Amino acid sequence: MKQYTAKTIEEAVKAASLDLGIEAEKLTYNVVEEKKGLFHKQATIEVSTIDDASEFAQQYLKDAISGMGIEITTTAKIEDEIIHITINSERNPVLIGKGGRTLQALNELDRLAVSNKFRRRYRILLDVGGYKEDKYSHIAYIAKKNAKEVLRSKVDVQLSPMTPDERRVVHNTLNGWKHIKTESTGEGNDRAVVIKYVE
Repeated sequence: MKQYTAKTIEEAVKAASLDLGIEAEKLTYNVVEEKKGLFHKQATIEVSTIDDASEFAQQYLKDAISGMGIEITTTAKIEDEIIHITINSERNPVLIGKGGRTLQALNELDRLAVSNKFRRRYRILLDVGGYKEDKYSHIAYIAKKNAKEVLRSKVDVQLSPMTPDERRVVHNTLNGWKHIKTESTGEGNDRAVVIKYVE
């Protein structure tokens, strides 16, 4: 995180925007200090970027998981404003959990910690040892298989409930298919994708 000081908050934000090459309205910052004296005005802001959020997210995971007696390594990449973090350890199955539930809980915990720290919602996707990538490939296969069946029968098909990132895989996989439309339906853990036939 970097600090910028100017006469006003607006000027400090403008300086940060020019320095970082980020539009002023897209900056995430906290006001560290603001003085409004008769003869002396000064404002200092602390600006955070998605890279700062990524570093914090990785360290938070290391600290949280070490409390379970498991040491991990992490790698991260940022694509389309999404922080992708891959975790590796000697006990990957424990971190994945049954049906990926532990991984999903870790993902939500990390996302909330980052949101609380930076006062901004960042999209974070965790993976453990390639588990999610393999699952995404399987989901894409299931989506295509069911879409072909919908094209043949012209009868809608509802897939099993999925997490938001898994539903996104289905939508993206079938986006652009002729006569096929996808919609999410249901609430909470029961939310699922319906593959529909359209004329």
